[in-house]
Amino acid sequence: MVEVFRDAWIIARKDLTIEFRTRSAFLSAVVFALLGIVIFYFAWDSSAVSAVDLAPGVLWVIFTFSALLGMHRSFGVEQPDRGIDGLLASPVARESIFLGKAIANLIFVLAVQAIAIPAVGLFYGLPLGDVALPLAGIATMAAIGLVAVGTLFSAMAVNTRLAELLLPMLSLPFFVPVVIPAAQATAKLMSGRPVGEAGPWLKLLLAFDIVFVVACTLAYPFTLEE
Repeated sequence: MVEVFRDAWIIARKDLTIEFRTRSAFLSAVVFALLGIVIFYFAWDSSAVSAVDLAPGVLWVIFTFSALLGMHRSFGVEQPDRGIDGLLASPVARESIFLGKAIANLIFVLAVQAIAIPAVGLFYGLPLGDVALPLAGIATMAAIGLVAVGTLFSAMAVNTRLAELLLPMLSLPFFVPVVIPAAQATAKLMSGRPVGEAGPWLKLLLAFDIVFVVACTLAYPFTLEE
């Protein structure tokens, strides 16, 4: 098990190094997130909907779609030089490849969140300082579930001619069980409710995280062609 995670970290570090040098996917996701926040802000009627009611929905809609940009990059970066063939030929477990890609995607998504969440608070005038820590926990838990599903479907869709279209179609239905409890828990925090009231939603989110991470890790080797 130690070797699996060691190899996974090596693969994740390789992907992060490539992204750090190009920054193409990260900048695209950040620009998309910020543009979405601005569009929602100027379309917002503050007399009809309060900022506290609108902001959680804005945050999670933007986060879901910006995360997909990183998921597509996950295996797409291996395509030009068929780097995935080298990974499959290397003496590492198939689970390590999946976990390495997932870890890199998780760091990518959390970096986008670190910019998007303060931006939502700034535009909508929300004092997020008091709920920053629990909100970061919710964002991390949600990111784990989304990344597990997105990484698996990215591996399945990357070799198709319509990968950009197929990935959202496959992933979004499975994102729903993660996004709903995350949005509900975020709404309770932003409205000033105690963290304990979000407990049932957090338990549901944790349950889906465990199921998706385990199921996707075990399913990944079956998505590969021998």
